[in-house]
Amino acid sequence: MSAAVAATPRTSPGRLRVIRLRPRSAAAVALVSLVGLFAFLWPLFVSPDSGLAHGGDAPLVFAVVLPLLLAVVLAELSEGGMDVKAVAMLGVLAAIGAALRPLGAGTAGLETVFFLLVLGGRVFGAGFGFVLGATTLFASALVTGGVGPWLPFQMLGAAWVGWGAGLLPRARGRAELALLVAYGALAGLFYGLVLNFSFWPFATGMAGGLSFVPDAPVLDNLHRFVVFTLATSLGWDIGRAVTTGVLVAVTGRAVLGALRRAARRAAFEEPVTFAEPTGPPPVGHPEPHVPDVARSGP
Repeated sequence: MSAAVAATPRTSPGRLRVIRLRPRSAAAVALVSLVGLFAFLWPLFVSPDSGLAHGGDAPLVFAVVLPLLLAVVLAELSEGGMDVKAVAMLGVLAAIGAALRPLGAGTAGLETVFFLLVLGGRVFGAGFGFVLGATTLFASALVTGGVGPWLPFQMLGAAWVGWGAGLLPRARGRAELALLVAYGALAGLFYGLVLNFSFWPFATGMAGGLSFVPDAPVLDNLHRFVVFTLATSLGWDIGRAVTTGVLVAVTGRAVLGALRRAARRAAFEEPVTFAEPTGPPPVGHPEPHVPDVARSGP
């Protein structure tokens, strides 16, 4: 008996999700995020005489974060949420992002990679965006020779940017594009804010109102951090926010359409069923004999 393959889409084009946050992957993402928050914020809570420094703990962050990121992928593979096509799409987008990033190189805050993280996370989901952000920054560092104590923190910041894009509410058309432009701008500011935390407690030679004070209350240090950000990096962060928002506005419609067409053709996560053909048999191919029991049913 001949068979036809039928696949019925389960989500609208605006809600495609290549990596769905199933229980295992959600737990892995939560664990990575908790480790990341501790890696960024521990100076506010660790004893001032601990002698720790980010330059020395970055290898430890690498040793913890990379296996956890791998755990997200393995969790999806084991639960069936990520197939070979999803892995291939992840590799293609990460390679494109790694090639785009040196074009801006952060000069005056011009970052040319974050718009791709936003659009990729929007189309393929929060889990995909999380892994895409981390792998893109890692691949870019390998290409440009930018491996250093700052890299694990850049990977976590970019992972959060892609993850947040996948959690944005449902929208269509111009409303969706406006939502993504606003998110891209805010994500550019957020990335700079969290990255400042990776070195601010150890910056030296600043005025007392800007520097980190180990034995000061948490709220006092947070106030100093805000003043430090406004005085030193706000201009760069605004440049990143504007660049990301403009690139999303200019390329968003075309890139979203291309990614969604690729996702539909790849039929990520779509069930494949076999149905009996409804038309007459082709000429020269007589109808196969079917037992009466099969015709009449139980």
